[in-house]
Amino acid sequence: MKKTIGLGMLFVASSFALAAYASQVSEAPYQVAEADTMEAETMEAETMETSAASGPHELKGVDAALHIPDVDYRRDWTVLGSYSVLADEPEDGAKELHVVYAEPQYVDAFRKNGVFPDGAVLIKDVFAAKTEFLTTGTASYANELAGRFIMIKDGDNANAGKSPLWGDGWGWAFYEGDERTKSVTVDYKQDCLTCHEPARATDLIFTQGYPVLKR
Repeated sequence: MKKTIGLGMLFVASSFALAAYASQVSEAPYQVAEADTMEAETMEAETMETSAASGPHELKGVDAALHIPDVDYRRDWTVLGSYSVLADEPEDGAKELHVVYAEPQYVDAFRKNGVFPDGAVLIKDVFAAKTEFLTTGTASYANELAGRFIMIKDGDNANAGKSPLWGDGWGWAFYEGDERTKSVTVDYKQDCLTCHEPARATDLIFTQGYPVLKR
């Protein structure tokens, strides 16, 4: 997502042997080096400041479903995978770590059918990364939470005509820091879709970075 997305700490590998960060989950992370994926993740990171310009606003009506749920998703949900976004200078390691989560029943459904069912919720934590030289080498790990993206599957586009935060089979929103109800997303087409367009063939989700979804 761009200024939204369409997710606790864990080991994130990069070309610089990014080291583990502590987590209560045990799924192995996964990093993908494809150019389109890295470009989309970089665009997303660069537009977070632009998102702030819109100002946080309470989501109401059909958009209220896009609030960050009041649950411990890092403990109770499944980690789909993670991406590292490299700093402008490669020797500086990663500038962000993105970790994506979904509820176990939706992961099971995807593994059976290859698609997320309506109502499936994906949450992505965007952590500012810290880089140090550790015994494993130059390593980057999650530091402060910069924000969170949420996507909710709406396969029939039932909400697509009701709000500019819904369309292309998903609901989309981004929240800064620890915020859960006041989003800075205004229009998913402007704020999110450009980053996700390279993943059009996989329902706008970068599934190549989510090994738990492989069947």
